[in-house]
Amino acid sequence: MKLSIVIPAYNEEAYIGKCLESIAMERARGSFDVEVIVVNNASDDTTGEVAQSFPFVRVVDEPKKGLVRARQTGYEASAGDLVANVDADTLVPKGWISTVFEEFSADPKLVALSGPYMYYDLSAVTNWSILFWYRLGQIVSFLNTLVTNRSGTMLQGGNFVLRRSALEKAGGFDLNFDFYGEDTAIAKQMSSQGKVKFTFRLPMYTSGRRLQAEGIFTMALKYGMNFLWTILFDKPYTKEYKDIRVCKNNRGGKNG
Repeated sequence: MKLSIVIPAYNEEAYIGKCLESIAMERARGSFDVEVIVVNNASDDTTGEVAQSFPFVRVVDEPKKGLVRARQTGYEASAGDLVANVDADTLVPKGWISTVFEEFSADPKLVALSGPYMYYDLSAVTNWSILFWYRLGQIVSFLNTLVTNRSGTMLQGGNFVLRRSALEKAGGFDLNFDFYGEDTAIAKQMSSQGKVKFTFRLPMYTSGRRLQAEGIFTMALKYGMNFLWTILFDKPYTKEYKDIRVCKNNRGGKNG
């Protein structure tokens, strides 16, 4: 079984190197069949050059900016039986790859696997409070399935793995989504093909820069509304999102 790790990256020169270093360390811990693809998504900084400095990385250019479009481009360029999506500001923890292989090998019906974010630059208290929202999301998903018989399984964008054969049958990523609701949309698509699992065995370390920029309560409200809207109406509550980095030509934006 082969794993493709796809990393959408828009102007991520400050973060992509550390992300790839964490993947290199994780690959070295076992005899894993893993390819790493960085999707250089309309960057005007040195993201592509930094990624290319890692010999195990393949850089694919996607000139049209957009998180979901970049995910689709990475998926189309990949060859793995499993397609993982992680963000450029994440740090892959020890045991992440082995957990992925264990979970998919143990359950042939499993088509999607995800886990929570842990914010390495936020306080322990903040991280504990965020765990509450994950638990709440799981409860809402369960109740939605019971009441409406419509799947609302939860995936964390930037920390999920899909079985390629099921993703192909599901039609790939839904390009009607750009940012908010995109993880819920792919969760719904994959749940039509098999089992979707969210487990705390698969955490991912990430930056809290968006939470710091907009506020935890504001982001919880935005993600919550878009989660519910995507479950109930198959579209995001809003397509607008705040740019959190300054770019050389002032375009702004964030993938993930």
